[in-house]
Amino acid sequence: MLRRMTLAACLVTLCPLPALARDGIFDIAAPFEIKGPDPSLSGDIFLKMDLAETLVNADAEGRLLPGLSDRWDLSDDRLSWRFHIRPGVRFHDGTLLTAEAAAQALRIARSREGLLAKAPIAAIAAEGDEVVISLTEPFAALPAFLAECRSQILAPAAYGPDGQATTVIGTGAFRVTRFEAPSTIEAERFEDYWGGKVALDRVTYRAVGRAETRALMAESGDADLVINLDPASVTHLRRVEQVEVLSIPLPRVLLLKLNAGHPFFDTAEERLALSQAIDRAGLAQAVLRYPAAADQMFPPSMPGWHVEGLAPLAHDPDAARAALAAQGWQPGPDGVLEKDGQRFEVELVTYPDRPELPLTAAVLQQMFAEIGVAATIVSTNSSEIPARHGAGTLQMGLFARNFALVPDPVGTLMQDYAPGGDWGAMGWDNPGFTATVQALARGEGGDAERARLVATLQAELPVLPIAWYQQTAAVARGVTGAVLDPYERSFGLKTMAFSQ
Repeated sequence: MLRRMTLAACLVTLCPLPALARDGIFDIAAPFEIKGPDPSLSGDIFLKMDLAETLVNADAEGRLLPGLSDRWDLSDDRLSWRFHIRPGVRFHDGTLLTAEAAAQALRIARSREGLLAKAPIAAIAAEGDEVVISLTEPFAALPAFLAECRSQILAPAAYGPDGQATTVIGTGAFRVTRFEAPSTIEAERFEDYWGGKVALDRVTYRAVGRAETRALMAESGDADLVINLDPASVTHLRRVEQVEVLSIPLPRVLLLKLNAGHPFFDTAEERLALSQAIDRAGLAQAVLRYPAAADQMFPPSMPGWHVEGLAPLAHDPDAARAALAAQGWQPGPDGVLEKDGQRFEVELVTYPDRPELPLTAAVLQQMFAEIGVAATIVSTNSSEIPARHGAGTLQMGLFARNFALVPDPVGTLMQDYAPGGDWGAMGWDNPGFTATVQALARGEGGDAERARLVATLQAELPVLPIAWYQQTAAVARGVTGAVLDPYERSFGLKTMAFSQ
């Protein structure tokens, strides 16, 4: 029997949604659109849905584990990694996973813009049952890079002549039966899964952008797992008997990117002034509704990266006004700062996929106004931030960045700050910072070098940390085995079941 959408849920979206859940089907609702079958576009969703896998896996502590490779070795000269392919693994089309199939998938991934393209790789080849990756210089972070979602392994038949994936043929516990971008994936249990039979028979993924709609779907039973709840929905759903709300700290940070090449933000003093205007504690409590003020980049849940004793980013609007005055900014007739005939007016770009972002932008707009900075909020598609970064037109971008997409945060730092990438620093380049990141990636250095990186980000502020995250989800009471993954690699479908 079909479980119908509630009238309230339909009204929220102003149009009817299809009935999502059927008896025996596990339905997931999340805000993230499916951009296409290629791992470079939506690989994170495929990994979370257990449709596709990587050579290297990671546990809830970020420790690397065997995946499609059951073991790996590094040569004595540290220039060659050998990844042995787990025997007996089949793709969803019935073909065997071979070293050549894995090597081909990695060569394609490396040809895309992403982490593998930044690694010092000379060649990727198959030798017997091993994938051999030759380097131009030592690179200790390579196994962690191979755990990133864009490094997942699809079958040779998944790729078109141009190397672009046209369908999702992975090795995961579930096999795709229907794929309709941007909103829908349906899958069934893969009976030949190498990791053993899972309990759920069929699963669906629906991209549902409005947080209110997702919360109503959890309450009405139209979804069994709802990801990314807004704070108001969390408060409400905790009182709903048929729903359990799960929450866990994440190595994700709410960030405000400033274009350090723009005349308004081209000094560290101006960027610090914007930081001092932000009441992080008040904002976190009012918008996120938990104490998560980010007084430095990395949260305490990331040992080795959170620096004890580092002077925290503080709220001091008087100091902010004084710093901007010292840079030549003076209040105009309406209170907005002016300098050399220009008003301090900027666009703050964000996106509604994460419901807290537009709310945070509104609070920041008020805080900046108090120091004479006029910010106009542009709430649009998330793709606009990297697009405007690439075009050089971004002034401010508010977004959430997950430093666990690669189990070793060095990977994300390489992509974002050494030098800046689409989701990282813009108009900012620090050669010493880049050299230290690259040394850590080679396996050189430790806590002192990591602390130096954090201190540099704290002093120069190419981005402003706002808040540390918690992940929240609602799961139906009739589901067992639900656990949130702090590294967001999986929805946990392999351990879930409907209670009898």
